Amino acid sequence: MASADEKVVEEKASVISGLLDKAKGFFAEKLANIPTPEATVDDVDFKGVTRAGVDYHAKVSVKNPYSQSIPICQISYILKSATRTIASGTIPDPGSLVGSGTTILDVPVKVAYSIAVSLMKDMCTDWDIDYQLDIGLTFDIPVVGDITIPISTQGEIKLPSLRDFF
Repeated sequence: MASADEKVVEEKASVISGLLDKAKGFFAEKLANIPTPEATVDDVDFKGVTRAGVDYHAKVSVKNPYSQSIPICQISYILKSATRTIASGTIPDPGSLVGSGTTILDVPVKVAYSIAVSLMKDMCTDWDIDYQLDIGLTFDIPVVGDITIPISTQGEIKLPSLRDFF
């Protein structure tokens, strides 16, 4: 049989447990409603050819709902064509978002020369390829911590022609 002291301890533990559960629920609800930056890919363009490969640039617009600037921890990307990954990479510490405004980010995507040549050989009549670009923007939001916003876009991009190489 439990003593009176043990019963009091159990009651207090039950009250504390109930309070902790309510606090968890309150904070989970508040964190779920915290606004986060919104991002869209505006454009993906062919930029040029280098000795290392083919350069494309993606323009990403990011709207910051906060009056303070938010640091961008990293940008990661994967460029695919017909489910085949043709480029991937990470850009560490690319800067910050301006407070209460829209920041345009230029995400350079480098396709290795060997992959670009392989894609060109597979093309028959036109120099367009269907692509999917997946970008992850990781931000450091105070109190919440690091969050990653996934963005995905699809379309067609031009492969470089032979005259682009010379």
